[in-house]
Amino acid sequence: MKGRTLGSLAAAVALTIATVAAPAQKLQLAITVDDLPAHGELPPGVTRQQVAQSFLDTFHREHLPPIYGFVNGVRTVDAPPTLQVLQAWLKARQPLGNHTWAHTDLNDQTAEQFLADVDRNQTLLNQIDPKGQHQQWLRYPFLHEGDTIEKRRAVRAGLAARGFRIAEVSMDFEDYLWNDPYARCSAKNDPEALKYLHDSYLETADHYITVYRGLSQQAFHRDIPYVLLMHIGAFDAKMLPELLELYRKRGFTFVTMPHALNDKAYRLDPDHGDKDGGSFTELLLESRDETVAPDTKPYDKLAKLCR
Repeated sequence: MKGRTLGSLAAAVALTIATVAAPAQKLQLAITVDDLPAHGELPPGVTRQQVAQSFLDTFHREHLPPIYGFVNGVRTVDAPPTLQVLQAWLKARQPLGNHTWAHTDLNDQTAEQFLADVDRNQTLLNQIDPKGQHQQWLRYPFLHEGDTIEKRRAVRAGLAARGFRIAEVSMDFEDYLWNDPYARCSAKNDPEALKYLHDSYLETADHYITVYRGLSQQAFHRDIPYVLLMHIGAFDAKMLPELLELYRKRGFTFVTMPHALNDKAYRLDPDHGDKDGGSFTELLLESRDETVAPDTKPYDKLAKLCR
């Protein structure tokens, strides 16, 4: 969900009521993990490899289908041991996708520069996984797909020519916001702050299930298969078992990302230039001049916690 407010609180309440009142449906969710091999600060004594292995162990224990991890290759140069994270991901038979070499913000680049960063990252992916059967997916960093319609179209054309599909997002609660405070609060051994992180993480995730289901109803009059955006952070790894339990309690079953994105809804292209970016459903609604629900995540409190 974007870090800005669009629409009115009344509209958000109406969406929530409509979603709750809707008859029960079979809900599907594909989990994806961004910023491999390294994201966010680490608590004392925790390594990148341990964070990744925690994710992989949870995937295995919870019998999840293959989970795409989206890679920024520059991390393997900044910290060469993190290459082991990508190797472990592949060894666990989890697929990798392209997140650009340097987590590039398309707002700050030309289409040609952005595509060159995608190409550089793909070279690394081809080296570590020569079969390359699952790599032709691109996730835009920051969900910035082009601040102008001309740039957006140019990048999309370049990606299509290279055989890429877009790894769209349709469920998001900005999970990354909790990772750095977790590292700080763990270093301070602050139990009250850690409890707040635990509770607010699950409460926010739960709230945004309702929000994104409302957006789907608004855009398509049904629940589409959702694609959840997560990040390979230490707190995400810790919370993942409880997060999966939450989604199951809300009626979701887990599917692969390609399965979710095969739904006909994702064949639509919002064709909408927007410097703030956003999820697939948000951009689609904005392209129709429709409002989306206001953003209610606890940005300020998380940023100040354990400083």
